[in-house]
Amino acid sequence: MDLRETLRPDATISVLTQGYAWLPDLLRREGGAPVRTRLLGRRAVLLHGVDAARFFYDERHVRRHGALPGPVLDTLFGRGAVHTLDGENHRARKALFVSLLGNEQAVGRLAEHAGTEWDLAARSWATMPRTELFTEAARVITRAVCSWAGFPLGEDEAPAMADDLVAMVDGFAAAGPRHRRARQARARQEAWIGELIEAVRRDAVPDEDGAPHGSALRTVALHRDADGRPLDTHTAAVEVLNIVRPTAAVAWFMAFAAHALHRWPRHREALRAGDPAYAEAFAHEVRRFYPFVPFVPGLAAADLRWEDEEITKDTLVVLDVYGHHHDPVLWPDPYVFDPARFTGGPPADPYGLIPQGGGDVATGHRCPGEDIVVALLATLAVRLARLEYEVPQQDLSIPLGRIPTRPADGFVIAVRSAPEN
Repeated sequence: MDLRETLRPDATISVLTQGYAWLPDLLRREGGAPVRTRLLGRRAVLLHGVDAARFFYDERHVRRHGALPGPVLDTLFGRGAVHTLDGENHRARKALFVSLLGNEQAVGRLAEHAGTEWDLAARSWATMPRTELFTEAARVITRAVCSWAGFPLGEDEAPAMADDLVAMVDGFAAAGPRHRRARQARARQEAWIGELIEAVRRDAVPDEDGAPHGSALRTVALHRDADGRPLDTHTAAVEVLNIVRPTAAVAWFMAFAAHALHRWPRHREALRAGDPAYAEAFAHEVRRFYPFVPFVPGLAAADLRWEDEEITKDTLVVLDVYGHHHDPVLWPDPYVFDPARFTGGPPADPYGLIPQGGGDVATGHRCPGEDIVVALLATLAVRLARLEYEVPQQDLSIPLGRIPTRPADGFVIAVRSAPEN
């Protein structure tokens, strides 16, 4: 074992206390990547940069199976999820997600659903003295995505579902009450969606009542994996949640979008004009600038060599994500919020902008729902910019010690009027 791994204390507590700052600060102190340490009781090597991302997302180098700790599986992804698979099993399961989430028309329908839900909600916000944007955005998105996925929610069901989706994301990297809420939320929703899966398989749900042909619910229920068998009920429920749950993350990005428009109000007019290219550029810059994923882990698939470092099989390989998006070598003036970086679209190199993974969506571990996140954020950011509201006194700090973080008070607004969009 490398002496540096032996002498360096386990960094798990530092991750929990320092959050997003831990890895970039460590890399600065050590003079750059790679850095060896211990994490979750395992020897680990920390990587950074575009070439490192290309190395990390090559399945010949890094595998996912066994890399994600149990607490993350029991909250964020679920046991048996596509994120834990490799090789042919991963490709077969990933094809399911690409068919549902990589379709331009399907993405457009979901964005349209979300826009309609936002317009309805915004009119009610105008009747209230204060609105916490984070919570309301989560509810808007949840209503839209569940309807799109084939199980529309009743008016009284949407808040609880939204709260559970948010809890799953909010508690995966936390201890104590946040983590406990996340586990309970996942267990509750897996059980309910499992019942929907079984109903579809029994054909107890008519096509026109919540599970139309081509919906996410029905498609997952009838999917056959690489072995030719349908998913067991629990795994099918996990994967339905892995279609709808990531959209809840857009609530974080909407709070960040509001934060950006408050700090740099000149971007409001450009968004209000409704230029789709600018809205998409704004969405990409929100995803680059603001902290969401701190890093991603994998396991060395074999004895490897990265630059001058020997990496033995089963070593934990950790790729810096937050620091990647604030590296001045990759992004001039990285702490300046500037959508103009993306007016020509995202970088041509698929390992440049990696807030939801790097590489190819169809064959690699890049999130297949990335297009949906960008479309939802672009659609709703335009509506946010057109909303007439004031920002009351509140805590607008974004604590980097909290994963995932957001503006401390969820970004509270007082809506004066909601335009017809």
